Amino acid sequence: MTDSSEEMERRTSFRLDMEKELVDIVWADEKGQEHKKKIACLDFARGGLRIDCDETLPVNTAVTVVFQSANASNQKLYGKVLRSIKQENGWFEIALVLDKGTE
Repeated sequence: MTDSSEEMERRTSFRLDMEKELVDIVWADEKGQEHKKKIACLDFARGGLRIDCDETLPVNTAVTVVFQSANASNQKLYGKVLRSIKQENGWFEIALVLDKGTE
């Protein structure tokens, strides 16, 4: 089995364990209604994030992630849902891939 260089690079790239740091996520549903939720970020890597949420988000949903939202110098990242996997506890582990401009 062979891996592409991009897959190998992603696997060896820097990954930060966020220790369930709370972040805000913002997304619009299929009706265009905006939703905002404070959730736990599980880890952060060059190409995306893994978050823990009490509801699923459809694949390809555009999501804005806001770090330190109470701080005037907060950091916003933009991405989309890559996958959403229901866990045994009923919550969803959601993988977000970052837009190329925010990596």
